[in-house]
Amino acid sequence: MAKNDYFYGLGRRKAATARARLFGGKGNVTINGKPAEQYLDGNKTLIAELTDPLAVVGKQKDFDVTIVVSGGGLSGQVDACKLAIAKAISEMDESLRGTLKKASLLKRDPREKERKKYGLRSARKKEQFSKR
Repeated sequence: MAKNDYFYGLGRRKAATARARLFGGKGNVTINGKPAEQYLDGNKTLIAELTDPLAVVGKQKDFDVTIVVSGGGLSGQVDACKLAIAKAISEMDESLRGTLKKASLLKRDPREKERKKYGLRSARKKEQFSKR
């Protein structure tokens, strides 16, 4: 692998879109130009969830990951990043694809926000019923 070569993956969740690049390195994760710990406000569960794909294949210290993420909230962004990293790993080594699939890391979560319908207060909430 040349010095500026990388593996690319795209992940989406709710309104968030993440583009991940995997480089050979020491295990640093950068999100939108900031270290992951700083971007996620030191939230340990989100940081652990973010590095799940690398942990499953046992390559946490082998790659540096740079992520550009936009839209959505922090949780949706982390899920999008997770999918993007998993896709980049499967692009790098096709033999690891089965391992990632078993851990269900290559599946996009299809749940989206339901649209508001006319005549209702929100997507499903109706006006309060009055008998009299």
